[in-house]
Parts: sequence; structure tokens; C-alpha cells
Amino acid sequence: MLNRRQAIASVAAVAAGSLTGSMPTSAQTLTKATLRLKWLPQAQFAGFYLAVAKGYYRAEGLDLTINPGGPNLLAENLVATGADTFGLSGGTDSVFAARDKALPIVCIGVSHQVTPFVFVSRKDGPVKTIQDFKGRTVTTWFTGANHVLNGMLVKEGVKPEEVKIQPQQVSVTPFVDGSVDVVTATYYNELYTIMARMPKDNLRTFVAEDYGITFPRDTLITSETFAKEKPELVKGFLRASIKGWKEAFADPKAGVDAVMAVAATLDRAHQDFMLTEVKRLMTAGKAAENGLFWIDPVSIKTAHDFFLANKVISRPLDLAAAYVGDFLSGLPVADRRL
Repeated sequence: MLNRRQAIASVAAVAAGSLTGSMPTSAQTLTKATLRLKWLPQAQFAGFYLAVAKGYYRAEGLDLTINPGGPNLLAENLVATGADTFGLSGGTDSVFAARDKALPIVCIGVSHQVTPFVFVSRKDGPVKTIQDFKGRTVTTWFTGANHVLNGMLVKEGVKPEEVKIQPQQVSVTPFVDGSVDVVTATYYNELYTIMARMPKDNLRTFVAEDYGITFPRDTLITSETFAKEKPELVKGFLRASIKGWKEAFADPKAGVDAVMAVAATLDRAHQDFMLTEVKRLMTAGKAAENGLFWIDPVSIKTAHDFFLANKVISRPLDLAAAYVGDFLSGLPVADRRL
């Protein structure tokens, strides 16, 4: 018979073995991976940071590191070369451009279901309709927002060359000071800054969806090789990311806390505002029914045809090969919805 000390040791060993067996992975079996963001840490990425902090990626077998983006970093290039495992890239337009250049990347999810860009003018200024853009100074980013702007102009019969389109800097001061007639903003970032510096009731906004076009943005990508060789890890990455985002939306304080833990100098009020706007963008359209990161084939096809017609891409693309929804569809719909 076992004495008391031996019995206790035996029970402890069994318990430890049971606990180890219940863990999805051990430290020795975790796969190191990275997620390259499209910009610096902010609440636009809160769900990913919270998922790391909560250990959700580790539970899926991934030792994930989040790498910040920046103005001279393209997630598509870094993922295609294997420098990063996953990326949150610019949007459908950047995925199209990458595939057009034969970069071996695939989109596995779409974050912003509607266009996050908005074009802002003054109500008491000269620009009241799209037609009024003619001859006026409009600033925009030539990393995707310019395509949205051109699409809206074309829809209203305005030739882009009739507009004084200039590259937009980080600051919105030129618009606030009156030297720019129309400025580009994202709902969650620059619009907040503009509203903080100008009377809200003197701002007029031009929204892509009001002109019948939509450009989904913030696309999750990985390499063709990783998607083919590690399909379960791709699903695990999506499962953990969705869990992090759902928790960030359910507990916004925790979401912003996770971001500010790595970027303590951010303005808290702005980050709170950003997370609210990002939630609206991520749950718009078909995502309300199909869950977060839904890849809407109709929106993708419409955007593709627009870019092809306007020679943003040089040839028709195999959309089924570029946008792979199987990983997301492999997760229960109930788990993907808020």
C-alpha cells in the first residue's frame, strides 16, 4: 500500500498529467508567427492586442508577435517573402495589386466591411456637391483612398484631372487652416481630429456608399505556402483573432487597455472613439449575419471590376484563388458573430 506522502504525490502527478493533457499545446509545440499591422499601434487593432494579452493565440498553437506597420512598410511584400506570417494589409485594392504582380499572398478575412474613408469639406465653403470638386484643391492618400476618390468622381461624371488632387500629409492642419477645400479622413482617426478642431456643424462629408461604391479595407492575409501547409493554424489564428475582437467590443476598456499597454502615450479619449467606429465598420453589411472578417464575394467582385475598368490592375484576377473564405467558413457562424 502507498503511504500518505506517496498517495499525495501520486494524485498530484495524475492531476498534473491531466492538466497537461487538457492544454491545446505546450511551449515546445507552439509555432512562432507574426502579424504585421498596416500602421502603428492604436485601437484600430485592439482585438489583436487583446487576443495576445489573453493568450488566445497560444491556445491555438501560435506564439504570435505583433509587428507594427508604418508609412514605408507593405504587409503584402513582407508576407509574400515570409518575413511575416500574417498581415493586416491596406484593403481589397492592395490585395488586387499584389496578386496582379503575382505576389503569392491570399486574403483570409476582411475587417472593414464598408469604406472607412470619408471626404470632408466645409458647409460654408465652396464645395457642396461632387460637381463642386472641379477646380478645387483636394488632398488624399495615394495608398487606396485615391481610388475611392476617383471612383466617386467618375460616378458623378467628374474627370479626376479636373480636380486639383494633391498628396495628403499626416496633419489635417491645411484643411483646418483653409488652404485645402476637401480633405480625406478615416472615420476613426482624422475625422476625430477635425471635429476636435472645428465646429462639427460646419462639416460636410462625402461617403463612397452614397455614390454606389464600396471598397472593403483592412484585409487579413497570409502566404499561399502557409495557407496550404498549415491550414489548421490559419483557422486557429482566425478563431483567436475573432475571440479577441469580440471581447474588445464587449469590454472596450480592456480593448483600449491592451493597446495602451504597448503605446502608453496615445490619447485615451481618441482611442475610445476609434474603437467605437471600428466596431461599426467591422459589423456592417453581411458581417452582421455572417460574423467578423466575412469575405463578401459581391463586394469583392464589384471592387475588382472597378479597378480593372480603371486600369488599377492590368488583368482579370482569379478571385477564388485570391480570397479564400474556407478557413473562416470552417468556424461556426455563432462563434463569428457578436
